Amino acid sequence: MSNFYKPNRNPEYSYGGSKWTLSRSKIDLFLDCRRCFYLDNKLGVARPPGFPFNLNSAVDALLKKELDVHRAQRTVHPLAQAYGLNLVPLAHTQMDAWRDALKRGVSCVHKETGLTVRGGVDDIWINEDGELVVIDYKATSKDGRIDSLDEEWHKGYKRQLEIYQWLLRQNGFKVSDTGYWFYANATKDRTGFDGRLDFELTLVPYKGSTDWVDGALVELKACLDGGVVPAASADCDYCRYRQAAGEALMKASPKPAPKIKKSPTIAKKKSGHEKTSGQLF
Repeated sequence: MSNFYKPNRNPEYSYGGSKWTLSRSKIDLFLDCRRCFYLDNKLGVARPPGFPFNLNSAVDALLKKELDVHRAQRTVHPLAQAYGLNLVPLAHTQMDAWRDALKRGVSCVHKETGLTVRGGVDDIWINEDGELVVIDYKATSKDGRIDSLDEEWHKGYKRQLEIYQWLLRQNGFKVSDTGYWFYANATKDRTGFDGRLDFELTLVPYKGSTDWVDGALVELKACLDGGVVPAASADCDYCRYRQAAGEALMKASPKPAPKIKKSPTIAKKKSGHEKTSGQLF
């Protein structure tokens, strides 16, 4: 059995179980495909996870260490200075908990649905007006400078940042509408590898809107309580695979042999234990 993907979850971690909470990623899954969300949270069968990007994780870990130095010293990071931003990493007793995406994060109980919602932030800075500014680290390697995120698949990045803003507001904090992606883009214009990567760092601003979150949570709760498996999203490759694979297996599986109905004569002989030469019954 693979140790990477375990399809059947402990029921305690599914909806209705004592350890289930609604993470930021599960909200995004609901908006991506309601059927996959239902299979995951209600029936306990999650999508196979994406393979971990260890280089990205390493960049995140090093950025957090670097920003923690400025947090302790109450100083502005050089990248923020380069953009003319007077934003200082927030020093707060809950920062370690808020950055723990797997077990803790920023959390609240949504009043209308009673759902416990949580999400782990990468970082939070604070501006001159005392507003919290959500910072999300991203690492990649692509041609060109990254100054905007305008492609269709970036919608998930935007929702991610907005949910963090919403969670902080639910906890009573004053939060700026504008957050930033702290982008580390590995360049390819060096003459050789030489055992290192060089990164171009950029801050990409985004003005978020959290108006959609409450309505989405109400719909999500109704989906979980409805007792009906939702339709698949037209854009969901996982559901398309399940459908195609199921149809192929149905065609490939041999049909069961038809049952042979015995004639009344044979049945009578069998019940009466009558046999003739060569008779099988």
